[in-house]
Order: sequence, then structure tokens, then C-alpha cells
Amino acid sequence: MRVHSLFFVLICGCASQTASTRPDDEAQPVAAATRPDSTPADVSQKATPAPPTPTEAAAVEPAAPADAHPAAATADEAVPAEDEDDEGDEEGGPVAEEAESRESTAAGDEVLYTKDLSDEALAEAWKNDPQMLGSISFGFADEGRLMNARQFPTGDGWMVVSPHQAWGTSETIEYVLAAIRQVRAQYPDAPPLRVNAISAPEGGYLRPHKSHQNGRDVDLGFYYPTAEPVRVREREKHIDVPKTWALLKALVTQTDVQMVLLDRRVQKVLYEHALKSGEDKAWLDSVFRAGKSSIVQHARRHRDHFHVRFYNPRAQELGRRLAPLLALRPEQNIAMYRVRKGDTLGAIALRFGSTVERIRKANGIRGSFLRIAQVLKVPLRKPCTRCPVPPPLRVPERKLPPPIAEEQAMPPPQAVQVPSVAGAGP
Repeated sequence: MRVHSLFFVLICGCASQTASTRPDDEAQPVAAATRPDSTPADVSQKATPAPPTPTEAAAVEPAAPADAHPAAATADEAVPAEDEDDEGDEEGGPVAEEAESRESTAAGDEVLYTKDLSDEALAEAWKNDPQMLGSISFGFADEGRLMNARQFPTGDGWMVVSPHQAWGTSETIEYVLAAIRQVRAQYPDAPPLRVNAISAPEGGYLRPHKSHQNGRDVDLGFYYPTAEPVRVREREKHIDVPKTWALLKALVTQTDVQMVLLDRRVQKVLYEHALKSGEDKAWLDSVFRAGKSSIVQHARRHRDHFHVRFYNPRAQELGRRLAPLLALRPEQNIAMYRVRKGDTLGAIALRFGSTVERIRKANGIRGSFLRIAQVLKVPLRKPCTRCPVPPPLRVPERKLPPPIAEEQAMPPPQAVQVPSVAGAGP
């Protein structure tokens, strides 16, 4: 009997071990090891940790993918749903991202673009009248915020598609206006240009974009034969090529543009037109075909608009210099945080050294319910050690066409005042 009993126990033990490793069981979700607001010290002491309570956990709802087509920003200019899966990349080559590189042209610690403000004057202005400083761009384009923003104005030469998303720095606004006016001077009959998403009034995450967070990114439509929006996939076959090229050239030559994201099929049409129009090939190649050094970069889902990012020397340098002074103004000593799955108010407060009550008050929250992709203002009690601070910036020289190409486009010599050239004879 003992042998039979022992045999029975061995069989049951093997059976139970096999059952615990069935593929069906492996496919089941595994409970989280700790609550999101637990510390590593808690983990070693909790044998059976409890999951977050329903009132604490962030709501689980579908969030737009980070690289989703900016349909919300382009409004009625967006591609029909069946055409949005624009993954065609048959020509190969690098694909640019909206996220901003942390690399920067080194400028040392010297102040380059806000020399009118000493450290003492900057601190005094920040404490007493921060509005006098003008627009301030904190952090990076994909992880930052905006202060003293300007809303894109109304005008005859452009159309603001979503005014509540059309806030930027003064530099960004002026750059875009300069480019539009340059096109209108060349083509007075040009229809209004569609100005799409820039940033929210205070920056931060702007769904569904990866960037557009600190007032330096703008989505601009193309020029078409009429002001009517075009809803087709192959936009390059319907755009007004001369006017659209004039816009891109104005952005490159008249502004401190950092990059332009654009589908390579549209690039090809603009490049070929510019070359046939007499533009210098070497200059065009530096704009379109210089690899990572190109201003124009290929990006998926950018077949219906320009995504333009500008250097903002003053706004960016102010943001960098003010980072250690944020604690002097408690209402501005905040971090912008986008809620992710599993987040709780307690975990967010612990991460940033804040409190649940301060976060609730800053965002008008009564309970503990959070939404995926919700952007929270997180008040800080001390200088932020987690807030991104870009390195000092030195804006590169603009890529201008060679003088010969410019002279070909000039009026007759008798109508132009030619500047004197050093070393030239009388």
C-alpha cells in the first residue's frame, strides 16, 4: 500500500508541475510585481503585492500612436482614412523622426543671444515681471513647455486651421509670417496658406504629435491652384509646385530653420522644379541630399504638409538660463507630464517630489481618476532635477544660394544698387 501511495503522490506531483507550465497559462497576463508608487525597498518585503485600486489607476483607453498622422492638426486637409497607411518607402534611405536630437552645436557656457540681460537682471525680471522677457521655450521640442506664447494672428495671406493649437514663440510666429510674405510678394495671387498645429498655449504634449511641445514646430500646408482643400493621397500631383517651392525656399533662406520633414515623393517634385528653374544644384543638394546635414528630411506621413522646426535662439537660451531659477516663482516651477498606462497620482507626485494635493489643485482634479495621454502640470517644491535642460545653442549659418544664382533672379542691373566690392577698381 505504501508503494502504491508513493507512486500516486509522484504522479500527482508531476502532473501538477506540468499543469503550471502549460502554454495557456504562460499566455495569461502576469500581475505587476509592485504598485507603480512602490519603491525598490518595498519590493523585497512584499510577497504578494496588491495591484492599484480602480480609483487610483489611470483609465485604460486607446491612445493615438506617437507617430500617428496629424489628422487633428491638418483638419479638413487630412488624407482620407483609407489612405492614411502611407508606409511606402520603396526608395529606401533614412527616415527622420519628430523627436528632437539631444545633440547641439556647442556654444560653451557663454551667453550668445540674450546678452542684453545679465544674470542679475534676468533673475530680477523673472521674480518681478517675467512677461517682459518675451517668449520662453523650455526643454526640447518633444519634451518641453512654453511661456509667454503668442497666438498666430489672422491675416489675408493665410488661414489658421486650429487657433487653439496655434500658439508659439514670437520668433516662430515671425519666421512663418516672413516666409508667407515672401511668397505673396513673388505671387500676389497665391491663395491663403493653411497654418496648422504649432503648440498649446503653455506647451506640453499636443496629441497626437511627438513634438510641438515648446513653440518651435509648425505644420504648414502646401499651395494648391485654389484655396479649396485637397483630399487625395498623391498630393505631389496636385500642388502648385512653383508657389510651394517658393515657400520652402523662403523658409530656408529667410528664417533660422532647423529642419523640414517632408515625404521624399514631394521632395522629388520640388527638387526637379527648382533645378529646372535655374537653382544651383550644389545648393539644392545641400538642402535636400546631404544626409543628416540636409535641412529637408524624409518622414513618413508627411506627404500632405511641411513639418517645420525653427531654432529659437532667444527663447531657447532664456529657457536654458531660467531653468535653475524656476523655483523663484512657484506658479512657474512646474513640470509637464503625460499620463501613461499604470500611472497614479501618488507615483507621479513621488517621481517629481510633489504632492497629490498640489497636482490636483494645479489641474482642477477632484478625485484620483486619470486618462491615458492626459497632460498634467506637476508643481515642484524644489528646482526640478528631472526637467530636460538643453545644452547651450549656437545657431548655424543659413544655407543661402550662391551669388550667381541670386543674380540670375535679379532685375536688370540699372534697377539695382550694386554694393561696392573690396579691392575692386573704380
